[in-house]
Amino acid sequence: MVEKLKTLRDSKNARWAALFIVAFMMLCGYYLNDDLSALKSMLESDLSWSSSDYGFYRSSYGWLNVFAFMLIIGGIILDKLGVRKTGILATITMLIGTGMRYWALTNADLMNQTWNILGADTNAQVFLASIGFAIFCVGLEVAGITVSKAIVKWFKGKEMALAMGLEMATARLGTGLALAVAPIIAFSNKVSTPVLFGMVLMIIGTIAFLVYTRMDKKLDASLIAAGEKPEETSEEDKFKLKDIGLIVKNKGFWLIALLCVLFYSAVFPFLNYASDLMVNKFGVTPKFAGLIPSLLPLGTIFLTPFFGNLYDRKGKGATIMIIGATLLIVVHALFSVPFLNHPAIAVVLVILLGIAFSLVPSAMWPSVPKIIPEKLLGTAYSLIFFVQNIGLMFVPLIIGKLLDKYCIIGQVMIDGQMVTQYDYTIPMITFTLLGVCALVFAFWLKAEDKRKDYGLEKPNIIK
Repeated sequence: MVEKLKTLRDSKNARWAALFIVAFMMLCGYYLNDDLSALKSMLESDLSWSSSDYGFYRSSYGWLNVFAFMLIIGGIILDKLGVRKTGILATITMLIGTGMRYWALTNADLMNQTWNILGADTNAQVFLASIGFAIFCVGLEVAGITVSKAIVKWFKGKEMALAMGLEMATARLGTGLALAVAPIIAFSNKVSTPVLFGMVLMIIGTIAFLVYTRMDKKLDASLIAAGEKPEETSEEDKFKLKDIGLIVKNKGFWLIALLCVLFYSAVFPFLNYASDLMVNKFGVTPKFAGLIPSLLPLGTIFLTPFFGNLYDRKGKGATIMIIGATLLIVVHALFSVPFLNHPAIAVVLVILLGIAFSLVPSAMWPSVPKIIPEKLLGTAYSLIFFVQNIGLMFVPLIIGKLLDKYCIIGQVMIDGQMVTQYDYTIPMITFTLLGVCALVFAFWLKAEDKRKDYGLEKPNIIK
């Protein structure tokens, strides 16, 4: 006898199809986020960017999200308008930002112009490309919190950590695609071509999300038919300004948020510079320098869902985060050792970093609903992403400044291009220290879980 479904989310086919669609949309977004990450040397040789220019561009990730509080506003919008409308707004914002960035990179007149921005001389092309990237990143981060809430909505009481792990793994596939493919596209054409490719990909992702909105409407209808109120239509669950106060007073929230910013600041900015590290320390040619770093996100495709499923069924979320943070420290510390410079070593270390990058997020994001009430999740995720963006804004800028000021060791001709050489020891030590701080907060979170009984060490699946 076939069991009658109470709501649409009780259908495995429906909830996994919904997950696939939103995950694909995030894949498109993360490709665009990292399409220039493997092209640092090409930006220097073709467009005359410096490491500081590149760090300035990467730091724009958080300009609007942090200083204009767009992430917090995005979380409020999500809690007020719901997943469907917020997701559409996010995808449109990503397309607008990408279009501006592509225009800046293809406008040759901007290359030789210098503008005075807030008292500092700034290359016009770098500045406008950064503005476009900042706009794109508002859409990407709001899409991220929207998808997180969508997964909670579809997988409540079910395989939530596995679902979040699969979504993150698919998004990381976008990063891996950018690192591996963008240099090949760029070296065959020009540095802006990977951005154009990503814009086409994002249009497809937007269409896919429009399909998801129809499924989400059907889910709401099934919830109403089953006597449940969808969170978007439940008056008691509507956002109130005092909700922010309830979240920030929660110690568990801050431990998760600080662990998040420290861990991600030691991973994403590393990926921004990893291809350049492969060129300068491990002797890989710029055209294929992204292949080794691309192993990191590609590995998460299998590992993040595996660890998420482990958390769903066995628990031990706080312990998983501690193991991941410890592994992060080991990898970055070994990357900082000057004489460990064989490409095979780089491959091994990137694979280990991929394991760390699978462990922490697979347990961290599904732990948030255990600490924060469901009606506040949109705002809570946006606040965590806000804190994370502070690190993603400042760390790449700091690394770029460190490279220009302390790490230049000369110039060399590679593939017919004069490329600046760098010693990456100091940046890698910086990433190691961030990992140490992340480990401290991971232990603290486990202690707080033991005291408050959040259930981080307990399974997610309710039997």
